Amino acid sequence: MMSDTLDSVRYWGWEELMARLTAPALRRGLDILELLIDEDQGLRVPEITQRLGLPRATTHELVNTLVDRGYLDLSGDTGRVTLGVKVLRLGAGYERGLDLATVGRECAAEVAAACGETVQVVVRDAASAVFIVRIDSKHPMRLVSQVGSRLPASCTAGGKVLLSALPAADLDALFPNNAALQKMTPNSISTRKRLLADLDLARERGWAEEHCESNDHVACVAAPVYDRLGECVAAMSISVPIVRWGDTQKQRCTELVLNGARKMSQLLGAPAAS
Repeated sequence: MMSDTLDSVRYWGWEELMARLTAPALRRGLDILELLIDEDQGLRVPEITQRLGLPRATTHELVNTLVDRGYLDLSGDTGRVTLGVKVLRLGAGYERGLDLATVGRECAAEVAAACGETVQVVVRDAASAVFIVRIDSKHPMRLVSQVGSRLPASCTAGGKVLLSALPAADLDALFPNNAALQKMTPNSISTRKRLLADLDLARERGWAEEHCESNDHVACVAAPVYDRLGECVAAMSISVPIVRWGDTQKQRCTELVLNGARKMSQLLGAPAAS
């Protein structure tokens, strides 16, 4: 046996040999962590052993190691194993590496390539929608806007999506009366009653629209983008000049923006149900 080990060291080198010997343990440890992701109440060691088909002694050793390092918690009362705080720190580290604009630009570019129209990602600042991503239309006639610009949220499809995610108290604070609503065109929302009706419709459908409300010559549809906590943090929108707008184009753009926002949400770690 010693001879076999020495032969292996000479053939592979010590570091590579150790990697080959320890990789199975690493894979099994990751299997345990992944198994517990969807187990809110945790699992007991015998259940982990059974589900993964591991030797009981191996499972105990791996679980104890992961508990010692803070990646798992072991309840002394119930004997159940759950994910530990170190896993949360890993998730937070991953989230810090995700830039909303970078992820948004990637997803918006794919949507723009599919529809040929202007695609934007907006976030909310109080009662304003702020543009953080813009992918230009391929057509000569296009929407004129720029990253960093802001519009009244009530006048844009993306802004309506973001407002629809707010609780009633926040909406009351932002729009205490009709005078708080800014108008950009004759079609802009000018009453709280119409605003609340539009937001109810956006929640019901899962997307919002505007028709010449921020620009006399542009229609727009938008969908919500969620983060890993399931909170609406942005909206993706497609803007189309009225001369190219119609029922068929509206349906196609709605499908594309919903898919684009869904992909962006997934990249941001949103729960599957979002």
